[in-house]
Amino acid sequence: MARPNRSAERREGAILTIATTFAELGYRRTTTAVLAERCGLTEVALYRLWPDKQAMFTAAIEFVGEHTERIWDDIAAARRGKSSTAELLLAHESEHLGEFGFHRILFAGFSETDDPAIRAALRTVYQRLLDRIAAAVAEHRADRKLDELPAAALTAWALIGLGTATNLGRELGLLGDRARNQLFAAIGKHLLG
Repeated sequence: MARPNRSAERREGAILTIATTFAELGYRRTTTAVLAERCGLTEVALYRLWPDKQAMFTAAIEFVGEHTERIWDDIAAARRGKSSTAELLLAHESEHLGEFGFHRILFAGFSETDDPAIRAALRTVYQRLLDRIAAAVAEHRADRKLDELPAAALTAWALIGLGTATNLGRELGLLGDRARNQLFAAIGKHLLG
């Protein structure tokens, strides 16, 4: 009898370490030897899970999107009271945006957009996040009859840009956590309407 293929299970068990390593070291400084060591695997075993470093990096990009969406799903599912899902997401991101450092994976990916697979992974993640944000913004505005504001999709872009800018401020030491939280909350609330 053949042994069951547990590759998907092993990939799932290793992806957090893979993502954390890419977030710490970036794409170019991360080697498969380092990834294998941190995952407690040999390089041969790591290559059985992903065909190459590029595939490991795109899996890390996908992980960032899925991780974010899981958190947002939990927030939406726990919604109570008068706050809209958009308000709850904004409050959460004001406090927690960038806390895991996974934005560094996306930042590293921006310098690799000439690679079609990396570009496609980034496009997919950003499109899904933009769609989720735009839907939450549209719902928030419909409930409050805020029709005169810019389109929800444009607001979603502005919120992504705000998150990127505040994470850059943190990474460069130009914006402390308290100031970053206040900036994101204040501008985000204004954008939301």
